[in-house]
Amino acid sequence: MAGQSYSDAGGYVEFIPGDAPLIIVAPHGGTQSPAGLPDRNCSGCVTVNDLNTQELARAIVDTFRVRTGARPALVLNRLHRRKFDGNRAQAEATGGTAALANTWTWWHAAIDSAKANVGRRTTRGLLIDLHGHGHAVARLELGYLLNGTDLRSGDAALVASAAMARTSIARLSGDTPSAPDRGLPLLRGSRSLGAFITARGYPAVPSPSDPAPQAGQEFFEGGYNTERHGSLNGGAVDAIQIECHLNGVRDSEAARAAFASALVTALLQYLDVHYGWRPA
Repeated sequence: MAGQSYSDAGGYVEFIPGDAPLIIVAPHGGTQSPAGLPDRNCSGCVTVNDLNTQELARAIVDTFRVRTGARPALVLNRLHRRKFDGNRAQAEATGGTAALANTWTWWHAAIDSAKANVGRRTTRGLLIDLHGHGHAVARLELGYLLNGTDLRSGDAALVASAAMARTSIARLSGDTPSAPDRGLPLLRGSRSLGAFITARGYPAVPSPSDPAPQAGQEFFEGGYNTERHGSLNGGAVDAIQIECHLNGVRDSEAARAAFASALVTALLQYLDVHYGWRPA
């Protein structure tokens, strides 16, 4: 039921179904650190949390609901990233802790349930995988599964390599109702998500004004969730990873509220143009 909170047996994952064609996922913002769960110690494990992304996710959902009367679905990892990573395959996500196998399964089942609900209600929808970064350039990084080298290769090379078919918005790239925006314009054109959010005062890459990170600049291109839950392999839901810088976006309650308002405005534009959805 939309608006009702559900959780797995351990209380480590929270799922609140929605009734809008939008899903917000926050895999790295949890704070619970039960002593009975060992820390992840797999090779290459990242255990640093994305500060305040759980709070930011809630602010986005609340702002959207107040603005439209419709509720995005929300899926939150409550565990600290030392214990569980909601954006990795099972072995790395759990660090091999058998007790978290069901949590990992429940986490992705919750996202699948939210996607299925979108399909039943509105046919098509969008998933936002929300993260935080500490890179040197203070801008939003939008991940579509194309890395910095891909983005720097230029429009002609991206078209020639059919790059949009390898993205987490592959289906939308081919069937957005706005025909002029099909294909590459969805990545950094005038009606891309990067364009809409940059117009609200938050720099983003890729976007018309910042089409690609420069060589040597760090950039997160998307990960396990965008690959698994986006439309790379078909399906009704597309996915975009949003990596948020700290200052002025998630460092304070006031900053989170302001950014949530701007992002909701951008998402409403995006849902209108590319999914044909407007609040009733």
